Amino acid sequence: MISTRFRLSSFALAAMLATGGAAAQTAANYVPPQATAPMNRIVQDHAYQQLDYFFKKLVAEKEAIVIDGYAPFKAGDKFLPGKVAAGLGHVLLNSAKDDPALPQKLRDYRDIADMTVGMDNHTWGIYYYIGTLVKLKQAGLLERAVSPATLEKLRKQLDWRTFVTVPQYDLINLPTNYYGVAFSIARLRMLMGWEDDSGSKILLDKMLVHYKKYSGKFGFSDETDGEGRFDRYSILLIAEICERFLETGMEPTPELKGLLRKAADIALNVSNTAGDGFSFGRSLGPYGETALVEILSVSAYLDVLTAEEKQYAYAFSSRVAARYMDFWYDPAMHSLDMWGKGRRTDAYRGKHRILGENFSLLHQLIYTNDTWNKAGMKDAPPKADLQAWLDKNRPQFSTTTFAQGDYDRALTVFRDGNHVVSLNIINGGISQHDNSPYYPLPFAPGIVSGIADSGSAHPQLLPKFTMADGSQLIGTAWIKDIKTSQAGQRYTVSYRQDELDRLGKKSPVKDGRIKLQTTYTLEHGQLTRNDVYTPVGTQEVEKITLEFASFSEQPAIDGSTVTFAKGDVGEYSVSGLQQCQVAPTNGSKDYMAPYGAMKTLVTCSTGKLTMKEPLTIKWIIKYH
Repeated sequence: MISTRFRLSSFALAAMLATGGAAAQTAANYVPPQATAPMNRIVQDHAYQQLDYFFKKLVAEKEAIVIDGYAPFKAGDKFLPGKVAAGLGHVLLNSAKDDPALPQKLRDYRDIADMTVGMDNHTWGIYYYIGTLVKLKQAGLLERAVSPATLEKLRKQLDWRTFVTVPQYDLINLPTNYYGVAFSIARLRMLMGWEDDSGSKILLDKMLVHYKKYSGKFGFSDETDGEGRFDRYSILLIAEICERFLETGMEPTPELKGLLRKAADIALNVSNTAGDGFSFGRSLGPYGETALVEILSVSAYLDVLTAEEKQYAYAFSSRVAARYMDFWYDPAMHSLDMWGKGRRTDAYRGKHRILGENFSLLHQLIYTNDTWNKAGMKDAPPKADLQAWLDKNRPQFSTTTFAQGDYDRALTVFRDGNHVVSLNIINGGISQHDNSPYYPLPFAPGIVSGIADSGSAHPQLLPKFTMADGSQLIGTAWIKDIKTSQAGQRYTVSYRQDELDRLGKKSPVKDGRIKLQTTYTLEHGQLTRNDVYTPVGTQEVEKITLEFASFSEQPAIDGSTVTFAKGDVGEYSVSGLQQCQVAPTNGSKDYMAPYGAMKTLVTCSTGKLTMKEPLTIKWIIKYH
């Protein structure tokens, strides 16, 4: 008998056979096989089975555990002890009090806690661990799950003061979002009876002051000190803050709920029937998907969503959970897979962290499911007409402003049937400005993707100018005057850059030799980018190159137009450059998205030129 756990629906099976397995997963018509299953059933039937497997494997192998060739406890994952505690804690908390297997599970948990208590455990790991201890205490299981000696060690170790100075209350070499982590730990320590509420009150004030400072008047948090990096976490952070309030017994303020509504609008605007998540910025893959579920679940629980929105936000969340079990989880590995099948992650989510990543994502699915259950959706069948509802109730085109001033930052979302195009116009700032997930591109699953930790060797869909002096310039960072307009069903987004970004440094560097005016046109089945590069004086250019790494296959080239016989993109054309060529990527790591490999590389270029007049470079992507 075939387990229903991984049985494909006839539709999904037909789609995979027609398009070659993994390629079907990125197409806009992908439907998770369990799309009609309630989220709670998916979590109960599959997420907990995965945790049970890891629990038994840890009991058997302990610190010598190996998963798909990797030894997690030898990998320097400084969140791992906390993630282990949280993941295995879910198994205990989900067990019936009269379950005959529970006493042995409690003894096994105690042994694993004794084993990990001497290991490095930092920030998020501390948060995961102490949150689990509080839940075990509330469930009356703490004394049986953790030995007195280990609990005393944890009381000293699980402390926000390990990464916050006292009495200054400054973070120690960490970004500002860690004030939320510190606040949560302080509140949880209070719930454990380990300290009073004085520290948490100060940290709460610090957290809210810093959020306001770095989110500005528009309410979304800049990940840098004003450089203009807005990504998945910028939108997620307000949901996390509200979650921290709720889990420590506090009610989010009306102001926080108002900010949460803004994040919920973005989450609804990018929702889709495939269960795809955010398509821009770093730390994507399944994290881009669970981030949306976090935003929507807490928004539903706090009645930030309308009753109707709640129903369809839940339907989307269920599809995210279903996609995780079908696409991200590999039954042969007994693990999620963010590293194989042509997928590429950021270095800090490398495969050496395989155990912690499993626990982290399963934890997110479980606690967001718990939130949906508390919001009244436990075992509710998801609405089947999600796409029709999105088409009717979410705008075809929307703009969210992140920052205005010397430079503008904004996100525009264009909905075109099953496709969702996200044009995130920001500055990646230090360490990210030259990575393609932060480029101002119209990201859409199966059509345009960034490449984690890509660097600037192969800038996706941005012309790269190599100047006569050897310096290289692309238009990524210094964006001004974002404007949008509409003519019928055609939408236009334009902006200018008085300086290009000179590559080679960790932070973006202004180079004023060439100015850039960019205009995007978004319409049904077509994305167009028109760039006008204007030299300041006369500029000597060694060469210009433009690359497009596409998921589509079986290309045919005619001059500067490439047509594809297979894939979401049917045609790609370029004007303003002298020559184009096409080649397979052959599995190169330079051309891998978080969810799979690009198949074809189109490179257009021009040789030496003396720029005295404006140069127009244009590309058009036509998709199905």
